[in-house]
Formats: sequence, C-alpha cells, structure tokens
Amino acid sequence: MSLTAQMSGSTMGCSAMSRQAHGGMNVKLLIRKFISMIVTILAVAFLVFLAFDVIPGDPATAQLGTQATPERVEALREEMGLNRPFPVRFGEWLLDMLRGSMGTSYSYGTPVSSLVGDKIPITLTLTLMAFLIMLVISIPLGLYTARHEGGAADHIIMAANQVIMAVPPFFSGILITLLFGLILRLFTPGGYVSYTQSIPGFVGYLFFPALAIALPKAAMTVKLLRSCLNAEKRLDYARTAYSRGNSTKEVMYRHLLKNAMIPVITFLGMTLSDMVAGSIVIEQVFNIPGLGRILLTSISNRDYPVVEAVIVLLAFLVIFINFVVDCIYRKVDPRVRVE
Repeated sequence: MSLTAQMSGSTMGCSAMSRQAHGGMNVKLLIRKFISMIVTILAVAFLVFLAFDVIPGDPATAQLGTQATPERVEALREEMGLNRPFPVRFGEWLLDMLRGSMGTSYSYGTPVSSLVGDKIPITLTLTLMAFLIMLVISIPLGLYTARHEGGAADHIIMAANQVIMAVPPFFSGILITLLFGLILRLFTPGGYVSYTQSIPGFVGYLFFPALAIALPKAAMTVKLLRSCLNAEKRLDYARTAYSRGNSTKEVMYRHLLKNAMIPVITFLGMTLSDMVAGSIVIEQVFNIPGLGRILLTSISNRDYPVVEAVIVLLAFLVIFINFVVDCIYRKVDPRVRVE
C-alpha cells in the first residue's frame, strides 16, 4: 500500500473517531441537560410547596369562613392533612405528582388532574397560535428590512416596531377587542367557544388573543433578525460571496441566514417560554377559561393543591421548552457541540 493511501486511510479513521467522540460528547451533554432539567423541576416543586406552607392564609379558614369555631377549623385541618410535618406532606405530594395524581381541590372537591387537564389544551393552543403568528409576521419582515436597509419601507416598519414594542400585551388585547370585536365585529368579546363544542369556533376565537400576545414579540424578533443579518453582511465571508457574483437574495438565504438565526433561535426559545406565562394575563382580558383563570381563582380561595399543580406545570413547560431549544441550538451551531 502506498504512503498516500495509508495517510488517506489514517485520515478517514481519525475523522470517524472524531465523529464518534463528538457523538458521545453530544449524548453526554444531552443527558446532563436532561438531569439538570429534572433537578430544576424538583427544586421548583419544593419551593412552591414551601412558599404556600409559610405564607399567611389557612385553607381551612378560607373554606369554612372567619365565623367558624377554632374546633371546626382544627378538625378540617386534620382532615386535610395540614397538621402533619412539612417533609411528610411534601413527600406524599411529590409521590402523587410522579404518579400523575395532583391531589384533590379544596374548593371543588374534585381531582386536580381533571380540573387542570381540561385547561391545558386551551392555554397550550393559545400559546402555540401566538408563536406561529409571531413567526409568520417576524421572519418575512426581518428578512425584508435587512434586504432593504435604509429604505423608506425599512424606516416605516422599524418605527411601527418601536410603537408595538412599547405597548404591553394586555393593552394590545384591549385595543384588539375594541377594533376587531366592537367596531368591525369579527368576533364576539367574551363569547368563548369551547374546543369540545366547535374546533373552528375555538380556534377562531383564540386568534385575536393570540395576536395580542404575538405582536410585541414579533416586533422584537424583526428587530433582532434585521440586526443579526446586517451584522453578518459586513463580515468577510459575505463580501466574498458578493464578489463571486451572487445576488443579495442569494447571499442572504444561502450564506447569512443560518448564522444570523443562531441568536434568533435562542430568543425564540425565551419568547415561547414567556408566552406560556403571558397567556395567563391575556386569558383574563378575553375571558378565556384556561390555566390563568383557574390559577387566579385558586389563589383567592387558598386552594393550594390547584395552585401548586398549575405552577409546577407551567414551570415544567418553560424548562422543557428551554431544553428543546438548547438541543436545536446545538444542532444548528456546530461550535456548541465541539465545546
């Protein structure tokens, strides 16, 4: 065998070993991230349970009223298991959560899992619709403004961006209700349609609340994507691509977009997590019976099993979204995998 062939074979072997090493490293990183996610969820669960154990307010008193005798309050506390030590109550609650049982609501007297389970599709649908609307608006506008930097359309879009970013989602919801609900009559404010009654009616009603959530985030994404693309255009590899006769569109889509999307993906992950929590406020504006309504009602009634379940569920969604985004980020940017 010639020396060249031996060197070629050695190089191929090294490349294969390098790919295997990187693959093993990626698996280890994913496992470590997954373990970190589980630990974070357990820490959130502990802090939530501890917070409702130490803050003022007694579920037994809230249920019986302030006129109840101390004996009745104490008897109900005993029945609810509130007199047992904190570690015992937390351990039982955590085991029930791992089994899929979230306890029983103090106010409704029904399993928390059924109460929360009916609300999850509503809040998740609202969040995902808002995220999709944001993508549909922001990505094309970000690309357009980057391609026409300094033009009249660019100035108009960026000025509108500043205004939209300054308006909080709940106020956007009020304006959307006024314009599309009361003036244009495209939907009936407060006329929520359940997904069990009509899927098209359910989706149609959620479109406008989702739009209220999506608009500020879309404005931020447009500005970020435009800035990242314009920064990439000034780098050496972009000038080289232009010197080879490529058009602005070809350079942007073939060369710049992938690198510019790396920080945007991170921002989109944080945005989706923020939308999960932000949907709670919008649900109140549009009278949507999602997790937000049952959370606020349960806080008022000191219905701690429901509150704890909702908060842990929201925390899980946020942590899981960040985990998925981190995996996507490592797939898009090879430098992260090497590190």
